Amino acid sequence: MSLLQSLRLVLAPPHRAGQPFIAGAAAVAVVGLFTGYGVFWIGLAATLFCLYFFRDPERVAPPRPGLVVSAADGRVVSVQMATPPAELGLGLAPRWRVATFLSVLNVHVNRVPAGGTITRIAYHAGTFLNASVDKASEDNERNALAIRLADGRDLAVVQIAGLIARRILCDVRQGDSLRTGDRFGIIRFGSRTDIYLPVGVAPLVVVGQTMVGGETVVATLG
Repeated sequence: MSLLQSLRLVLAPPHRAGQPFIAGAAAVAVVGLFTGYGVFWIGLAATLFCLYFFRDPERVAPPRPGLVVSAADGRVVSVQMATPPAELGLGLAPRWRVATFLSVLNVHVNRVPAGGTITRIAYHAGTFLNASVDKASEDNERNALAIRLADGRDLAVVQIAGLIARRILCDVRQGDSLRTGDRFGIIRFGSRTDIYLPVGVAPLVVVGQTMVGGETVVATLG
């Protein structure tokens, strides 16, 4: 990544979900100007952290049709066969699942892996285990989306809360038609996203690989 690209990533405008946090931290910094510099520096540091955490850079999905891209920035922590969340009603047939862990340093905006129509959105209450462990897919609080692709096959993407994350935001609704790479939500603060590929589609990524949401190719649908 070039220096210019790095600066654009760090200085990207924040997602609207971060506005209350940024405003609150900035208010603490202003109060600190009148009450004590210790409070000011704490408020300033919190403001800069929130600006960084909630940054929402523009991404360009690959123009080639038939691709599945990463739903989030982060590191692949699991690539294995698994059954999609039962609440989505996608059946019991195992399919490839690619799990990406997002640390507090990653962009947390979630993006649509492949264009299609949202056929179901299902929230499931759960625990708040470390999102990097495999049990998080089954045990943690999550919000799951089923997406019907143009060819009739189904893909699922799941937002999973983590050890620190306590808020999953989903900005789309059942019936919405979305394009590959479109934003659909955000998770605060540290989390995981799982992609369940259509039956018969194999992943092109490996554990440990760094992902760029909306851009890194996870699989081909052909």
